Amino acid sequence: MIAAVYGPKAGTRKNENPEKACIEVIWKPKTGQSGKSEREYEMTLQSICLLNVHPNTTTSIVIQVVNDDGALLPCAINAACAALVDAGTPLKHLAVAICCCMAENGQILLDPSKIEEQKVKAFVYLVFLNSIVSILPEGGKSMEHGILTSVTHGVMAVDDYFSCLKLGRPAASELSDFIRNCFKSKAGNDPSKAA
Repeated sequence: MIAAVYGPKAGTRKNENPEKACIEVIWKPKTGQSGKSEREYEMTLQSICLLNVHPNTTTSIVIQVVNDDGALLPCAINAACAALVDAGTPLKHLAVAICCCMAENGQILLDPSKIEEQKVKAFVYLVFLNSIVSILPEGGKSMEHGILTSVTHGVMAVDDYFSCLKLGRPAASELSDFIRNCFKSKAGNDPSKAA
């Protein structure tokens, strides 16, 4: 997965609010066309960006699929968030995405391979806030342990879904810590990003 951010550049797409920035996601699959599920994640990426900092501009996020070994859309969200941070795009908070699968025997798998993903009865993509508490500007509400996006595929009981959430939150927290440490070490090695 390769993700790149271009912008902000002047102007927004047709029918967009000129008082806010526009975030467009360009999904480039390895083969074929992008589908509906890939477009759903555009809203997730828009929701983490501060859209009033650069009004009447468009920022493009290009996601190129190089290889699909499972959990493709969570991987795309994580790559896009890293690219947004690296580009210096103003964000409300970061997002961390994971995939949980429910096997036929009731076992829950985290971060399944493509083969495991194809054999399970259901799976869910979960996108959490990177931090425990995220404060939005201009008197916005704080969100604790927020889920930004949840997309399920297949038949899953409500209890199984909540079991996936229960396992997904700590996994997302560990991934969040890893991402945060990567950003800190990159900032420590780059004099232009030093605080």
